[in-house]
Amino acid sequence: MTERRYPLGAEFLPGGVHFRVWAPIRRRVEVVLEHGPGGPAAASLESEPGGYWSGTVPQAAAGTLYRFQLDGEGPYPDPASRFQPEGPHGPSRVVDPGDFHWSDADWHGIGLEGQVIYELHVGTFTPEGTLDAARCQLPELASCGITVVELMPLAEFPGRFGWGYDGVAMFAPTRLYGEPDDVRRFVDDAHRHGIGVILDVVYNHIGPDGNYLKAFSPAYFTDRYENAWGEAINFDGPSSGPVREFFLSNAAYWIEEFHMDGLRLDATHQIFDSSPEHILTAIAKRTRAAARGREVILVAENEAQHTRLARPLEQGGYGLDALWNDDFHHSATVALTGRNEAYYAGYLGKPQEFVSAAKYGYLYQGQHQRGRQGTPARGLRPAQFVNFLDNHDQASNSGHGMRVQMQTTAGRYRAATALLLLAPGTPMLFQGQEFAASAPFCFFADHVEELRHKVREGRARFLSQFPSLATLEMRALLADPASPSTFERCKLNLNERHTHAPVYQMHKDLLRLRRDDPVFRAQRPGGLDGAVLAEEAFVLRFFGGEHGDRLLVVNFGRDLHLDPAPEPLLAPPEGCRWCMLWSSEDPRYGGGGTEAPDTDWNRRIPGHAALVLVSEHAEGQVA
Repeated sequence: MTERRYPLGAEFLPGGVHFRVWAPIRRRVEVVLEHGPGGPAAASLESEPGGYWSGTVPQAAAGTLYRFQLDGEGPYPDPASRFQPEGPHGPSRVVDPGDFHWSDADWHGIGLEGQVIYELHVGTFTPEGTLDAARCQLPELASCGITVVELMPLAEFPGRFGWGYDGVAMFAPTRLYGEPDDVRRFVDDAHRHGIGVILDVVYNHIGPDGNYLKAFSPAYFTDRYENAWGEAINFDGPSSGPVREFFLSNAAYWIEEFHMDGLRLDATHQIFDSSPEHILTAIAKRTRAAARGREVILVAENEAQHTRLARPLEQGGYGLDALWNDDFHHSATVALTGRNEAYYAGYLGKPQEFVSAAKYGYLYQGQHQRGRQGTPARGLRPAQFVNFLDNHDQASNSGHGMRVQMQTTAGRYRAATALLLLAPGTPMLFQGQEFAASAPFCFFADHVEELRHKVREGRARFLSQFPSLATLEMRALLADPASPSTFERCKLNLNERHTHAPVYQMHKDLLRLRRDDPVFRAQRPGGLDGAVLAEEAFVLRFFGGEHGDRLLVVNFGRDLHLDPAPEPLLAPPEGCRWCMLWSSEDPRYGGGGTEAPDTDWNRRIPGHAALVLVSEHAEGQVA
């Protein structure tokens, strides 16, 4: 028999469709063809060593709907279903990936340096909420300067809408956004426009509704660890071998069959494994092998800020590429809003925090912050830290789904955007951020009635860590996650690219500066230094060698007059002067104009603003 590509699911082999499933606790397994080619019919599967069952069904074909009978119980959808056209409780559909014709043979993948990530939720990115509609926006994203789209989870989940983090059919792109080939078409077109695509995957838990894995084997889960969202995945206990293979195959599947350029691994601090080789290391190896020479990037969310995840295997690391940097976000939020309650309590939003973040990535690298937080980041490159001012979690945690620009002044927002997009880390924008979208982004999830109340209460309980959101008055105003209107309000109005043209133009100009300027583009380790100038102002100096130096001056406070200015980083290179290259107060961006500071630094640095200066020789050549 021709070898299968993956250990589980329905695959085309000579002689028909080959079905294989892991059900070690069962004595009899049948595949039931319910509708479409070859159905209705049933076929018994043969037992294999290790608890697997398999068999070839000649009459099955692409489009056949099927389920499994287990000892006469069921029928149950395939745990490795490639598509669930009727949702997670319905039958699985046979999919032939060979039906799609790719046009990206010349695409070689993406490296980490130089990327600008764009987090995108398919259901709210466009009014239609489909992959096909999102695909039509790729040219605009490319023209803005986006180089990588990070898709929020696609694995099939229950209901009419949701974030996707409660997925239950790990191999099946959700029917809410289109067909499997719509995913392929989105990626293929993204590559045509020079954009990579990475997928947010959830390997720390399975959603509560539509999860049939236990019917096949209770060994998928373990009670050895406490998981914040339900039962922990069994990566290291008895019978964990097939469980590990299930998730490793899933990681490879998205890379091979959908040409994804990498994965974003959700909440890795809730992935528990004491095996000799951690499952994250195994995922890194399997993913890179699946890419077959293409470059891929693997990004981890890790609340504990364990830098080992992003260190090379030969240094004892897990072999991932990058880490989300919550420290940058939290400091920026405090600076922009003035509020540091709940998990913002360890941050003051002070200039030194931004200087340190630009130089070292994480702010917490082992100090105490509600317990010891973080690990040393020495040796990591700047690009390995993914910085952001907003993401799906942080916008929704504001209580009303308010994006950060809704909670601060326009000037501070422009200044913070300059810091995000010019700092040496890898910047990430949350959908609509580039044009200051007015749509909120709330938590929304459509569940069966018995779960809706639990979700509402759980969400309110989580937000109660913020004293300002814990009052009865505020709890009464929280958006209902299960309401269709909550979901609909979160859809972007893409016309705001025109009505909010000044801020959109600012993002385009900054991303062009980041891409075209050799000093900002370099992201060189040790390539900058910084200093505090005042209570809410600081300077970052980028050392460019033959390309000259750059200054990024950020002032989140009131107008600043630097007289005197006893800070060496403000001194231009010998025989040079500083000239204005960019200002967040440019009237084109809605600013109030900027008086260029002279080389003696005795003029005004405007409040709520950021300035970029370049060193030039007296004759006007870049130093």
